[in-house]
Amino acid sequence: MLMRSLFAAITLLLLSVPLSANTPMLMKVFKTASCGCCGLYVEYLQQHGVVVKVTNVAEMAPIHARFGVPPALQSCHTAIINDYIVEGHVPIGAIKKLLNSGGKVRGIALPGMPANSPGMGSMKHGSLTVYEIPAFGDKPKVFSVE
Repeated sequence: MLMRSLFAAITLLLLSVPLSANTPMLMKVFKTASCGCCGLYVEYLQQHGVVVKVTNVAEMAPIHARFGVPPALQSCHTAIINDYIVEGHVPIGAIKKLLNSGGKVRGIALPGMPANSPGMGSMKHGSLTVYEIPAFGDKPKVFSVE
């Protein structure tokens, strides 16, 4: 009995401790094999300490449907990190903000393939509008400007 109580207390304590800054971010990226900018985006994530698992798919439409990414917010790849959706060439700052949002947001998107986003050339800070991925039927709201 004492061992069970002790085990339960230790488990509760470990679950309540926040992850350290050294804990790697793990992300699964869905993309087509032929998309070069998606590969560059994966490299960008890796340079920022993200551990990336890439899954090549024949087409993105089923992935967008599976995760509920509205057409207006779609891009060339979709990623999942800690059960959040990250659509497109989203900068690492917005991803970190998402991870610290406390579950209030289902996901974020940088629609299209902006020329000044990570993986698409030199990033121009302050010019990329990242949107929240809304619940079905809701309108997207601005999440951050990166």
